[in-house]
Amino acid sequence: MTQNMPIPELNQRNVLGSALASCCFAPLTGYYRNGFCHTGERDIGQHTVCAKMTSDFLNFSASQGNDLITPIPELGFQGLQPGDYWCICALRWIEAYNHNIAPPLKLEACHESLLDLVDLEILKKYAL
Repeated sequence: MTQNMPIPELNQRNVLGSALASCCFAPLTGYYRNGFCHTGERDIGQHTVCAKMTSDFLNFSASQGNDLITPIPELGFQGLQPGDYWCICALRWIEAYNHNIAPPLKLEACHESLLDLVDLEILKKYAL
């Protein structure tokens, strides 16, 4: 994430059609680090999925080249643990789903653009 990033449009919606709820403020998540899975044209990775981290998912993500466990203090990232909520990339969630290790979802905080990639009925099966 870069500094001085433009603030996203704040009236974005979730996969259920209502206002996008917050995902997590501690740790502070989201592409824009505002606690929401907001997205915009600069969010190439589509950080639109609010997921509750599991050991299986964190290890899978690390094996795919995205280590969310190891702290990066110089970026203010303390690393994630099972039970933390985090806005993850839509395609990474789909990869995990295809490997039967998709983490559970906070649907109210998943951006509606996820529906372009995954059917709502599938998402509901992973709802917390």
